[in-house]
Amino acid sequence: MADDALIQQLLARIDQLESRNAMRDLVTDYCQGFDNLDWDSFLAIWWDDCVWNIGPPFGSFHGHAGITTAVKDVLWPVWRESHHLTSNLRVQFADADNAHGVCDVDCMGATRDDVVQMISATYKDHFQRRNGVWRILQRDVKIHYFNPIPGAQMTPPASA
Repeated sequence: MADDALIQQLLARIDQLESRNAMRDLVTDYCQGFDNLDWDSFLAIWWDDCVWNIGPPFGSFHGHAGITTAVKDVLWPVWRESHHLTSNLRVQFADADNAHGVCDVDCMGATRDDVVQMISATYKDHFQRRNGVWRILQRDVKIHYFNPIPGAQMTPPASA
């Protein structure tokens, strides 16, 4: 019996390790999908009944229809380019299929009229696993600052 209990504990630990990796991938796919204008990758991180609370000045968006509105009608039309960098992901399990994560994000972007912006925020996520798949059920964004950088340019390096 002790061997069965040990095996179950090890299986639970392996499941949490694999789950953490899946959640880390979701956080990464959010950044890369948004920055690379990869709609399919970006949408794939969200459950169809999700909530994305971006906060002022953007608002709250519900379900895949809301995500579509937020990205295609509100955000992507404004940005010429963006570069998100998330760090400090911390995950806490509520149960085997629900976890809460928090991470920080810095984003540098240029609007279509070439105003460079620096954004810092914190993402609070409710990750949920359904039928063996982890996705984001809710993301709450707290924007710390969203500031233009006068005179800054986002240009690639010159070719040698």
